[in-house]
Formats: sequence, structure tokens, C-alpha cells
Amino acid sequence: MGASSSKSLPSLNVVPECITEKFMGPWFVIAVKPTIFETTNSNAVEIYSRSPKDYDIKVDFQYNKNEPITSPLKRMTQKGWILGDKENSGSWQVSPGLGIKMPYPIIELDSENYQHVVVGNPGRSYFWIMSRTPTMNSDLLEDLKKKLVEKHQYDLDGMRMVPQKWTKAERTKRNLDACIPDELLADSNEKN
Repeated sequence: MGASSSKSLPSLNVVPECITEKFMGPWFVIAVKPTIFETTNSNAVEIYSRSPKDYDIKVDFQYNKNEPITSPLKRMTQKGWILGDKENSGSWQVSPGLGIKMPYPIIELDSENYQHVVVGNPGRSYFWIMSRTPTMNSDLLEDLKKKLVEKHQYDLDGMRMVPQKWTKAERTKRNLDACIPDELLADSNEKN
């Protein structure tokens, strides 16, 4: 995973507490150091739910392939496993399929309100900055980026902001009415 380096990276420190039930639900992807699936996507949302099957978490990753709203909607269902305490752990693994399980450490979290999160990758090849709404305060975003560099030893080269542009129709089609307030819609100023 990622380019080799002569410098050995220390393990990522996961958050001391991540209550599974509070984490469930939709998370809007605000910024990424992208995987191959995320280099051009927009309106990316990861919806987490508990699974009664042979894994702990179902991750429904939804996104527009290119431009928001007008480009094709894509979906990727992933399986997730919580390592350690199934009700309270920041150490997870996810599988996009093909029997591959990848570390999915939760390295930053709004532990009070669960409104923002940063998920890392041990090789520092990827990260995801996510929010419960499609926008994030610029000061908070800058603080999280600073923590990625200074605390977690990330290089931000290759990071991209994920466009989040929503209409009422798109919001409803993806069952996100409760998550996106009208004032955040691109068509909120249009007359009916």
C-alpha cells in the first residue's frame, strides 16, 4: 500500500473511544487522500450500519462518478470489522471485496457530538475527513489537516476536496433528507 520509504512510519494512534452506535449513520466525505475509486468523485457519502451477519458493520459508499448530480451515481458496499470491544473501539478493518481486509483506524473524532471524523491508513497512503453534513467549517478543516501532518505524519500531497453539491431531488433520491438542511441545497434559492 503506497510508495515505499526509507523512513519507517510509527503506528497510527487511534482515538481512545469510539462508541459504535454513535458512529452509525451517514458521513459526508469532505477531503481525501484518495483511493483509485475517489480520484474524480463528488457527493461522496459513507453510510454505516450494524450488520447481523458474519461481519460487524456494513458500509454503503455512494458517490457521483464525476460531477455532482449530473454524473452517474455509483455504490460500493463494504464490510467492516471492529477490532477489540465491538461497542467502543477506534480500530476497524474494512473490505471492499475480494477477501481483502484493510486497516481502517479512526484517528480523529469529535468524541462529544460525533460531527466529524478522520480515518487513516497505516502507510499514510489514504485518509478520509468526513462530516455529518456536506460542509465543514474552514477552521476545523485546517485544524484536522494540521493534525494529519504534525500528529499523524501525513504528507498532504495528493489530497483533494470532494465536491458536495446537493439538490432536493438528489437529497431525496439518496434518502438523506434528515442530513442535509435546505439552506445547504444548491437549489435552495430557486422558486418552485
